[in-house]
Amino acid sequence: MTRGTLQDTYVAALQHDLVDLPDQAALVGVVRSPMSWFAPAVDGNHPALGPPQTLLEQIKRRTEELEADGLSDAEAHNTAWDDIDFEQRYREHLNTDDDAQTAFEALRTRLLDGEDLVLVCDENTETKRCHRTILREELADSP
Repeated sequence: MTRGTLQDTYVAALQHDLVDLPDQAALVGVVRSPMSWFAPAVDGNHPALGPPQTLLEQIKRRTEELEADGLSDAEAHNTAWDDIDFEQRYREHLNTDDDAQTAFEALRTRLLDGEDLVLVCDENTETKRCHRTILREELADSP
């Protein structure tokens, strides 16, 4: 069987038809605490694959501090990402949290079974960094 394809996008791109996706691709939310408008845009959500709440709170707090210092929203977000070592800490979450590992393995199995998947979150990665790109890399690199 052929491995499925793996893409990622953000919910507004889906809502405004700004992304070209395979016809039968499953839209997989990877948001810890989705807003009410998120659920209708995806086929399902895996909250365990969202960043841990403490990490989300830390990036929000650091972003707010940087915005108060005059940085734009995107600049503050991306700087905060580095300041709190977001990428490393999110990868650690994927590799150590039991629920995240279970959800990761479920997606990996779907890919290996030939299903096309699109990981969906809130952030437009043209301006802000997002955990879903890390998740996509981890899934793509998994055997």
